Amino acid sequence: MKKTLIIKIVISSLTCLNIFTPNQVVAQLLPQPWVTVGSKDSEVTYGAGVKVLGFGVEVGRGPGGAVGADVLKFLSLPVISPYVGIGWYSEDKGLAVSGGVQVVTSDHVFIGAGYNSVRGINGQIGVKF
Repeated sequence: MKKTLIIKIVISSLTCLNIFTPNQVVAQLLPQPWVTVGSKDSEVTYGAGVKVLGFGVEVGRGPGGAVGADVLKFLSLPVISPYVGIGWYSEDKGLAVSGGVQVVTSDHVFIGAGYNSVRGINGQIGVKF
């Protein structure tokens, strides 16, 4: 029951984000990669992701060797980009939900912070082309 509730919440959130997302601009056609390092259950977690056209994919490793991927939806605002996501992880971790925000710090660099239910709290640094 919890999984179906979480899935319904994420789908509703993604729908709302899609409705309120501003029109896409040419700059969003270029991929924006990032790396992430975090912690969960006193273990270091890490991952890498890429964002294009308001959507993203992040792959990572969690505690206990769990490996998985998340699909993310970004709300692209001028300086900040909040996001929500859903993913699947191995090692019986199963469904993961995530959320966070990325902030543009210069013309070519952005930083972020997020939470993933499998990989925990994480920090991000990325490049804009």
